Amino acid sequence: MSLDNNYLISFVIGTRPEAIKIAPLILEFRRSKRIKTNIILSGQHNEMIQPVMDIFNLEEDVNFDVLGRCNSLEQTTALILNELSNYFEKIKPDLVFVQGDTITAFAGALSAFYKKIPIAHVEAGLRTESISSPFPEEANRRMISQLTSLHFAPTKLASENLLKNGIKKDIFISGNTVVDALNLVSKKKNNFKIKGIDIFNEKFILTTVHRRENWGEPIKNISKAILNVVKKNEGIKVILPMHKNPLVRKPLIEILGNNDNILLIDPLPYFEFILTLKNAFIVLTDSGGIQEEAHTLGKSILILRDCTERPEVILNGNALLVGTDFKKIELELNNLLKFSEEDKGFKKNLNTFGNGDASKLILKETLNFLRDNY
Repeated sequence: MSLDNNYLISFVIGTRPEAIKIAPLILEFRRSKRIKTNIILSGQHNEMIQPVMDIFNLEEDVNFDVLGRCNSLEQTTALILNELSNYFEKIKPDLVFVQGDTITAFAGALSAFYKKIPIAHVEAGLRTESISSPFPEEANRRMISQLTSLHFAPTKLASENLLKNGIKKDIFISGNTVVDALNLVSKKKNNFKIKGIDIFNEKFILTTVHRRENWGEPIKNISKAILNVVKKNEGIKVILPMHKNPLVRKPLIEILGNNDNILLIDPLPYFEFILTLKNAFIVLTDSGGIQEEAHTLGKSILILRDCTERPEVILNGNALLVGTDFKKIELELNNLLKFSEEDKGFKKNLNTFGNGDASKLILKETLNFLRDNY
């Protein structure tokens, strides 16, 4: 405990999706008089995290700034692990929260485990059953589960995955904090515009691609399919916020950069991205978090992967796996473009991932755990 007899809880964050999903949790925890929060940024995605921190009015206590200091998964993991080890030794938190399946989340859980600090895992239990897909996230989340004391599963399916993996206690179906984040940003107002398109009145496909397994030929195939669809469908546009990674940007610019109906733009701040997502006709993505957000908003989704750890978006609604085969991507995009929004028959405002009260449930169960163990 801290000197004032409050519980000290550290939140370890490395990437933009982690920041989005942990932010509402931190805000909720700060409502408790028994908790003192501590925000740790690994620096895995420094530039992309700061706008998220700003929109939720959060400021980190420390930033390890690992980006640029390492050139491999091994180096990044080792550096974050070492930095966290020294920091945890200094502040001695009562509980460490990690979210999802990133290198930062894994290193955060492992470091806390080495220091014998209990771990809480937000978005626990996601599985594809293929340890190398997505890489390295599937392995990361499996290992985190074995180290964790409190498992906050977003759905019933996720909780069942934990049970199959031998996790027998302290599993809570919380819903997903991404819905909490959506609810928070939906209250904000903004006169947002993207040059070259009126997102409120024009029909467009919102596309994101960034996953490691899609680098190289897969991203080229995706780009060729997008280009063919735009050429064959008059009046359709594509908005593609490009990841900062040169291995992602270079082929996108080379293949798609000369078409006026394909808008290659820098990553959008979170609120502006959600506003764009709300108005998209189709979502084409390899992102896990965007699957959740698009599904919650009732969008039709084509998933640029061969498997997904969020099968609920397919089972409950509006998504289809298309992988990176350009013929299949082109076929399914063309099929969806034939329909009007009403004719697609998709459900709106789905609550597969909860109603936006995940943070409240997580706070409640966390306080119960702390009372029982301290």
